[in-house]
Amino acid sequence: MSLATALTSSVLTETVYARELAFDPIWFGVIVFAIFAALGFVVYSYRDVANRHRSKAEAYAARHAGNQHGGH
Repeated sequence: MSLATALTSSVLTETVYARELAFDPIWFGVIVFAIFAALGFVVYSYRDVANRHRSKAEAYAARHAGNQHGGH
């Protein structure tokens, strides 16, 4: 018996122990989608945060209005 034959037969006769999933596979996708949607909502909630304080934004714009070229 050659080494290749011995390895092949040992691989083919090896017992594979399969475990059952905790729940149906579709629920893995549902859970991942729910997590993705929740994280998307968190990111969306930070949309336009800088403009919520108009007085601060206007004061910053007025302070830097004369400084168009990046110098301080």
